[in-house]
Amino acid sequence: MKNEKAVVVFSGGQDSTTCLFWALERFAEVEAVTFNYGQRHKLELDCAAEIAGELGIKHHVLDMSLLNQLAPNALTRDEIDIEQKDGELPTTFVDGRNLLFLSFAAVLAKGIGARHIVTGVCETDFSGYPDCRDVFIKSLNVTLNLSMDYNFVIDTPLMWLNKAETWALADELGAFDFVRERTLTCYNGIKADGCGECPACQLRRRGLEEYVASRGPGGAGI
Repeated sequence: MKNEKAVVVFSGGQDSTTCLFWALERFAEVEAVTFNYGQRHKLELDCAAEIAGELGIKHHVLDMSLLNQLAPNALTRDEIDIEQKDGELPTTFVDGRNLLFLSFAAVLAKGIGARHIVTGVCETDFSGYPDCRDVFIKSLNVTLNLSMDYNFVIDTPLMWLNKAETWALADELGAFDFVRERTLTCYNGIKADGCGECPACQLRRRGLEEYVASRGPGGAGI
């Protein structure tokens, strides 16, 4: 894959930043695409731009504000609380988000001659989002190839990793400190270790603690 080109779907969070480092190690050329869909905090867009700039990655930002009009959710509306009731998807789920993001990423990828689309979706540590499942990604991959008559590969390096294993991957890539200190995963818009209270921060923290513990007494502490 060293001679090929990839587009990374990039939010500036832990998962997509780990995927960015993963792609940089594997592909000759890497570009990143971030979607502006009316997120609660513009800081996510700023964080993605800062990371791409620091790593010297060409960074595309696409306007997806229509998604906010169609699918009200806790990530875009201050009046909707971040919560998950038993038997229901979290209020942070955005209908159609990954379907649209990956479709637009594919249009961009074909335009710049890239055949790989890298995304940080994961079916191991997730909140039941249907558009993070492996079966959806495989289905969409076939559909995109047919719709554009172009052989894309949607790469999902985190699909079967839990959060501790995602931290381990970042460490293997030499990016552990970078991912911990520079990324924005928090639903409340706080970089690095975040607010510590929202579901995204709690998941990130549990994975970090598990991974650091697995390194034993010689590993760096939290």
